[in-house]
Amino acid sequence: MRVLITGAGGFVGKHLSQHIADTQPDVEIHGTTLEAISQANAASVIFHQLDLRDTQAVKFLIEQILPDQVYHLAALSSPAQSYLQPWTTIENNINAQRSILDSCVPFSSRVLIVGSADLYDFRDSHQTITEDSPICATSPYAMSKYAQDMMGLEYNQKLPVIRVRPFNHTGPGQSPGFVAADFATQIAEIEAGQRESVIKVRNLKAQVDFTDVRDVVRAYALLMAKGTPGDVYNLASGKTYRVEDLLNILLSHSSVRPRIETSGNQRDSFKSGSAEKLRSATGWEPKIAFEQTLLDLLNDCRQRVQATMTKRS
Repeated sequence: MRVLITGAGGFVGKHLSQHIADTQPDVEIHGTTLEAISQANAASVIFHQLDLRDTQAVKFLIEQILPDQVYHLAALSSPAQSYLQPWTTIENNINAQRSILDSCVPFSSRVLIVGSADLYDFRDSHQTITEDSPICATSPYAMSKYAQDMMGLEYNQKLPVIRVRPFNHTGPGQSPGFVAADFATQIAEIEAGQRESVIKVRNLKAQVDFTDVRDVVRAYALLMAKGTPGDVYNLASGKTYRVEDLLNILLSHSSVRPRIETSGNQRDSFKSGSAEKLRSATGWEPKIAFEQTLLDLLNDCRQRVQATMTKRS
């Protein structure tokens, strides 16, 4: 069997590639990257560098690989950055996916489309979100993900397409730009003497549903195997944590006691999802405790900070 993972060099893509290599050793894994990447970085993956918006390049790649399964992870994934480059985000995410789906149609590849829970309406809500909850895409990123989601539903008439809407996930390998990785990186830099002992935060009162990235990729693989084409599945832990608690857990694993500087509106927002449909279809349950996720993330950030310091010296 041949598997293609778009965005295989990214945060989630690396974990998914490793999970498939560990659990399905006979699978031939191909991965796309936008930037050049050393093949030595992942011996189990055959990398292909291309822009997924290039329809002809994608068509040629699919014809060469003939993938049985396609995990479409690649996307511009920062909601905050999408406000700065709205059309770039929307155009990239929509056109890249259309190139993939169009190219897969002749070969009936089974495709998993990774959307986002950001497309739901979380305004003034303390309700746990299900797949039937109201939609309200409030950022350019969320708009692009809603378009991807609906495109997947459209193409299911031609292809077996499964859609998933993951809530927040984190873990080792996540880059700054997301709340847990931002905190962990700042702590690691303070420990290494590379930053003053101050951590800058926005809304400490927000309550967010987090899942470990290693549990997330298990869910993706299970959905690929057992999900129903045409259906959509939330991927969430069902547990929420205040951002303040997240920060305190990270600090409990460090000797530094930085000053906390807040900015923005400290409002009590709530973002939690139900994965009951996913659980019923696949038997998936999150396995990794949130505290372990944060410790692993912090240790990974420490290693990256030390590696950067070594390069500079």
